[in-house]
Amino acid sequence: QLQLVESGGGLVQPGGSLRLSCAASGFTLDYYAIGWFRRAPGKEREGVSCISSSGGTTNYADSVKGRFTLSRDNAKNTVYLQMNSLKSEDTAVYYCAAARGRRWYCPIQASGFDSWGQGTQVTVSS
Repeated sequence: QLQLVESGGGLVQPGGSLRLSCAASGFTLDYYAIGWFRRAPGKEREGVSCISSSGGTTNYADSVKGRFTLSRDNAKNTVYLQMNSLKSEDTAVYYCAAARGRRWYCPIQASGFDSWGQGTQVTVSS
């Protein structure tokens, strides 16, 4: 059974940093692209970032470009989202999702991602 578990969320002050983890079980991440999405209260789900299964392509939403970094450690079957210079508008529940294949192609769109984690809350507030 494919399972994704997010961790690392919490409360942080504006300008602070967090590192989210997305750990996979029941399958090997090597063959999957991983995307991160978020949903803020009262807002639509938003794509944040995506890394292709090869790790060779990484895309970011304009709202996080230059502040967030996505990486993968296939040996640990885990993908990491490093979030720096956090802003109050980054407050949301963050979800990771997996899409099989996509060795070099990784659009930040929910379509095609068929395994999702339960989410982790990130709150940026002073």
